[in-house]
Amino acid sequence: MMRRLDPTRRGLLLGAGALLAAGGAGAADSVGIASVPSLGTLAARRSLLFGAAVDRTVLDDAQLADLYRHQTRVVTIDTALKFPVIRPRPEVADFSEADALVDFAARAGLAIRGHTLMWNEWQPDWVKRLSRREAGYWLDRHIAETVGRYAGRLHSWDVVNEPIWPDHGLPGGLRDGPWYAGLGADYIRRSFVAAHRADPNVPLVLNEAGPEWKQGFVPGARYWADLLRLVDELQHAGVRLDAVGLECHWFPGFTFDPDAFAEFVQQLARRKLDVYLTEIDVNDRDFPGDVAQRDAQVAARYAELMRAALREPAVKVVQTWELTDGQTWLRDVERGPRRPRPLPFDETCRPKPAYHALAEAFA
Repeated sequence: MMRRLDPTRRGLLLGAGALLAAGGAGAADSVGIASVPSLGTLAARRSLLFGAAVDRTVLDDAQLADLYRHQTRVVTIDTALKFPVIRPRPEVADFSEADALVDFAARAGLAIRGHTLMWNEWQPDWVKRLSRREAGYWLDRHIAETVGRYAGRLHSWDVVNEPIWPDHGLPGGLRDGPWYAGLGADYIRRSFVAAHRADPNVPLVLNEAGPEWKQGFVPGARYWADLLRLVDELQHAGVRLDAVGLECHWFPGFTFDPDAFAEFVQQLARRKLDVYLTEIDVNDRDFPGDVAQRDAQVAARYAELMRAALREPAVKVVQTWELTDGQTWLRDVERGPRRPRPLPFDETCRPKPAYHALAEAFA
């Protein structure tokens, strides 16, 4: 049965409908970005922070910058704060791009999430050759310098990113990589302690990909158990942990169980943790049909996730991984004839059905 929208909700969505009806490249310019109801404003009425990852494109594209200012209330620095960007070589510490993005967000009045301090993927070759003593030195130094540089300015930090990967066969289902190789499982605890030392007030987040879905190659339930065990170990060790981030990248082959997702969020909430949905997008590679049909299927995935997530008070932040299709990282992953359309806005900053799914969920 079709649900009727209440008058308030209908009014909030009319502006976006008018923009879509305008059609054609450049429609966002002609109608005006400000005429599209702000997802950030709608989410705030439910005590949620809505936002998106942001990259250097926003520094050069005035239209995109306006879209971020209007639609988001929190941004995650995409790659500019990752270890290999800042420290491609031991003698380099380049914060220039991160500084520019933090300054942009601050001027726009947007909260800023730091991403990410420690990750066992995508590291420069010199990190992979570190001894145990050297790994400890660089972990402590990098976190002290990076967190300290932005102390008092950030909403939260993703301290450790994607620590779980059961297929690597390590104890606790942990992901292998140079930090694990150098320091063992203790690199996780040590990272949180160092981040707290550098900024005692910023919320600290454990960010993970996968436990929100059922996957053919790694069962979701195994992910859940490994992640919850890690959370328990950190808390029992007295390590400050404020939130768990669930990335929510939807890939072909993934399935979503709303009740199981809600139960997982409840288990985190019982541990006195907030839950952030940190990197939402929907890979439409295998969706059949034309652009309109694909967009509708993407929107359906957003709606399904939001229906489950927004019934759980522990969910405090909802973020997409970038805001427009023109920015998506999937362009570098999916190189087929079709351009990925995983996000709420298209390449010209026009809202898509995924935008409507989010707006309706928030409204």
